[in-house]
Amino acid sequence: MRITNNMIMNNSSSNINGTKTLVNARNTQMTTQKKIDRPSEDPVIAVRSLRLQTSLSKVNQYYEKNIPDAESWMDVTETALLNIRDVMTDFRTLCVNASTGTLTQDDRNTITTQLEALQQAVFSEGNADYAGRTVFTGFRTDKNLTFTEAENSTKYTIEQRLSADNMVLTRYYNNEVTVPTNLTEVNDLMVEFNGATTGTKDPAQYTIQQSNFYRLRLGYDQIDGLVDADGNATKIKYTMNGTTTEITPTVYESEEAWAAAMTDAEGKKSVPADGIVVIKSTGDLIFGDTLQASLQSGHADITVNYTKTGFNEGDLRPEYYYDCQNITDPANVITYDKVTDNGDYLTYDINYTVAQNQTINVNMEACEVFDGSIQQDMIELREAVNNSIEAHDKVDKIKSMMAEETYSSDECQAKLTKWLDMAKKEMDYYDNNLSKMCSENLGRIDSYLADVSLAVTRLGCTMDQLELYEKRMNDQQQTVQSLQSTNDDLELSEIIIQYTASYNAYQASLTAAGKLSGQTLLNYI
Repeated sequence: MRITNNMIMNNSSSNINGTKTLVNARNTQMTTQKKIDRPSEDPVIAVRSLRLQTSLSKVNQYYEKNIPDAESWMDVTETALLNIRDVMTDFRTLCVNASTGTLTQDDRNTITTQLEALQQAVFSEGNADYAGRTVFTGFRTDKNLTFTEAENSTKYTIEQRLSADNMVLTRYYNNEVTVPTNLTEVNDLMVEFNGATTGTKDPAQYTIQQSNFYRLRLGYDQIDGLVDADGNATKIKYTMNGTTTEITPTVYESEEAWAAAMTDAEGKKSVPADGIVVIKSTGDLIFGDTLQASLQSGHADITVNYTKTGFNEGDLRPEYYYDCQNITDPANVITYDKVTDNGDYLTYDINYTVAQNQTINVNMEACEVFDGSIQQDMIELREAVNNSIEAHDKVDKIKSMMAEETYSSDECQAKLTKWLDMAKKEMDYYDNNLSKMCSENLGRIDSYLADVSLAVTRLGCTMDQLELYEKRMNDQQQTVQSLQSTNDDLELSEIIIQYTASYNAYQASLTAAGKLSGQTLLNYI
């Protein structure tokens, strides 16, 4: 076959372009350090790279976003729980100190101040949030656990379920001493002096009396009454041995109204043996002796429907603990379901995907850890301390009056002595009540602390589990990155060698083509 100069030139040009293409490819590889620049260069590498990139994107989502987000959520939850536990521990310490019975007035005033601060702090932690999402409110992360300000017009109907096993023996008092402020009031007391009775006021009216009854507390005080959304009176239901019974309670606005209506011959408050007294101002359900014994022996479940208008700052929102309705706007009634038929809480999990087909529940609802009982205990203890403070003030005031010239007569001294005896009896009652209440609170606080500690432990186990997922995702990320690097990348030293070889071939092709172009057929004619 005859080879023409034109064929030689065309072949040289093709060779030059081929080597130039290799030089360009190696130059691109040197810049990117990647095996291919376009999928068409090697489809197998391209497909494998896409698969590895998809896997790496998923692993990065788990390891760099989901897992840190879940960790932060649980860190906030743990901090809030530990703070609540610290508050309860401080409350317990106060109860231990106050139960000794050796308190001064300064001690009592200090306890009152501390209890007020603890009361305000106890559930502020319940509104803890992570990135604007509250951590104790289930899926309602845009809502607070408590009322953050007083809402005087907000109105709810609430269905609360109670257990007779939780009844507590409680002391109620009647006929508190009213300290006289002048000579006339001192002399009005009916006291025998020099063989004759003087005065018009019976000392029995001012001698404190203690009554003991078992009671249950509603979740709120200052209730409107046992009425439904339409204002119709409701009955208390109790279920025992599979049978549900309704009972109509006697409802009073306050303890004073109860005392005025139901006081026995000794001046003590009373409850019908088979009846229930409801005090709206305190939210107490007070049981008669016969009914209480029956309900406790039968481990009865008790259901109460009531309405409450107005909530204070720091009060727990009912929807997180009870089946209830917000009826503030009758045209827009909001219904909340929180309790199942068997009495368990309905809870809503917030899950994070932390690995392939692996999710972890990061949230813990407040109803699983604490309720309003701790706050109610603080309020009642404050009232007990204040009663003790006032009783001691009464004794001190009467002693001061006895030292004044105005009351120096023998008859006044005799009557002030009687006033003093009554005030001391009240003081002894309230000091004893304070000491007993502190001792009783210790057991309940230990129960609250156990619940919070259990929640912290559960959370810690979840965090340990998350830590294992994090380690696994870290290992998986490194493995996928290594596979991707092996599939996609080239070593720079290897690229330089290949580039140098391609460049030398390109230069050689140029040199060869240059020599060919210097000789033609005319040189031989």
